[in-house]
This record gives sequence, structure tokens and C-alpha cells, in this order.
Amino acid sequence: MKKIGILTGGADCPGLNSVIRAVVRKSIDEGFVVTGVKNGWNGLVDNDMRILDYRLTSGILARGGTILGTSRIVPPLEKRRVNLIAENFKRSGMDALITVGGEDTLKIALQLLREHSLPIVGVPKSIDNSLSGTDYTFGFDTAVNVATECIDRLHTTAESHHRIIVIEVMGRYTGWNALEAGIAGGAHYILLPEFPIEIDKVCASLRARHKRGKSFSIIVVSEGAQIKGCCQEDLDKKFRGGRHCVGRIGEVLADLIEERTSYETRVSVLGHIQRGGVPTAYDRIIGTRFGFKAVELVKENKFGKMVSLHNNKISYVDIEEAVKERKAIDSDLMEIAKVFYA
Repeated sequence: MKKIGILTGGADCPGLNSVIRAVVRKSIDEGFVVTGVKNGWNGLVDNDMRILDYRLTSGILARGGTILGTSRIVPPLEKRRVNLIAENFKRSGMDALITVGGEDTLKIALQLLREHSLPIVGVPKSIDNSLSGTDYTFGFDTAVNVATECIDRLHTTAESHHRIIVIEVMGRYTGWNALEAGIAGGAHYILLPEFPIEIDKVCASLRARHKRGKSFSIIVVSEGAQIKGCCQEDLDKKFRGGRHCVGRIGEVLADLIEERTSYETRVSVLGHIQRGGVPTAYDRIIGTRFGFKAVELVKENKFGKMVSLHNNKISYVDIEEAVKERKAIDSDLMEIAKVFYA
């Protein structure tokens, strides 16, 4: 009888519980025992684990977050912690470990694979959809739907008050969230980390809209976007009281637009709203499919792999391949978005 461990690492996102539920149900069906590791990799540091069964995973499909808890740990881990995790894994009697997480979680998994040959299978989670090696990660669809609903709501208030509204969505390194939610929500300008913001071009587009009688505009910007030609220290000093922080590009952008166009501009930061709440049907289904496939890979002793989605078929890739680089945004989608900038 195999004993399988499962942990959820990194930031929370909708759909995590669907993966846990699927792993437990499929494992029990195969005659395996499942151990839930609490709070990500910290659970293997602290020996904080418990057996998961039907009762503990019943009714969790529609719940956001993760019943196992999570923690954010930035790789690489120091030698002492890596050795402790490997030692506690072996003492636990687990035969394999399913790690559910994004870039950082899977990089730690890769470190443990290389240094201790731990039998690990990865499951891709990211509301940013930034993991290469898979067409989509679970959590992304829910995040885009939440952002789209917020954009729809802000359309009406922007039009009523004849304002520019800047909507900052999550996406530190990639602009998938902003791009898809912006197109779905009918944004008039979409700004991504992949392309530095040309503030003069943005303002010229807004003026052109106003001349055509469009007295409001919606701008969607990724939290990791940067302004071309602007020194980051100068921006922090002028708009953030000298403090440097990730995100808050929405505030900077709104102030610059109002300063240069004299149009009344407001900002709305969605932040962690995109992470919480009920997962969409798509994220529940893809999470379930990922969980089933992860158990199958354990059964077949195919370790060092990450479950992936290609052309709507569940497959797998090497974890090393999946974390080698971040997934580039779809250039075709970007060209579609530009048509609506005018």
C-alpha cells in the first residue's frame, strides 16, 4: 500500500480544494493512503501532517483557499531546511509527494529532486497563468472572471461621472490577468509588465477618445507594469512617499494621467479579491483532472513530472521544463486588444 503526501504551497487560489479532493478520492480508489501536509513546505519542516479521508474532503469542492493551509517560501532553500524536509519526508513513511503550487513551490520541489531524489509530482497552480509547460493553470479562470465582473461594474460609474478609471489587477511578472480580463471587460487600454508603459501614448489615446465624445475610459494595468523612461526611485519619491513597494502602479498611473490630461481619474486596486472566493466550474474541473493525473503518475512511478494541460488533454512535463521560464503572453490576443485602444 502506497502512502502519498500532498501539500499546497505559495499564495492561495480558487481550485486548490478540488485538487486535494481529487487526490484523496483517486488514491483511496487505488488503495493508497493520503497524508495532508499542513501549511506548505513548513509542514514538512515542523512535522505537521494528518491523514486525509472521505470525511475531511467532503463538501470542499466549492470552497476557496485550501483546507491544508499554505505558506510562501522563496527558493532556493538553505541547506539545513532542505535536509530537514528530506529527513522528515523519509521518517513519515510517505512513498511520494504531490506538490500543488506555482513557480516558487515547484522550484523548491526541483531542488529536493536534485539534492535528495525525493519522489515528487507537481500540480500547476497560479492565478497569473505564468507557468510554462501548461496551457492553463487552475485558479486563473476564476481570477479573470472576478476581474471582469469588477471591470463591468466600474464601467457604469466611470460613464456616469465622466471619469478615467485605472483598474490594477494582479500579475507581477506576466500580464495574462490584465490581458484576458481587459478584453473580456471591454477595457480601452491594457498595460502589461511585458511592455513598458508609454505614458504619452496612453494620454494621447485618452484625448482622442474625449474628442470623439467619449468622456470616460477604463484602463486595466498589471501590478508589475513599469513606466517607460521613468526612474523607479523618482516615482517612489513622488507618488509613494519614498517607499518602494510591489504594485500600486495604478496610483502612479492615475496621478500621471490626471496631471497630464486634467481628466478626473480614479484608481481601483483589486488585489487579493482575485484570489479568494468560490472557484469557477472550469477551475473545479481542471483541478479535479490535475489531481487524478497526479495520482496516476505516482502509481506509475513517474516522478519529477508536473501535470499539464495541452489542447485540453491532460499530460505531463518535467518540472525542470515547467519552471525554466515564465510563459509569454499570447501575442495574438495582444494584437486583438490593441484594436480597441483607439
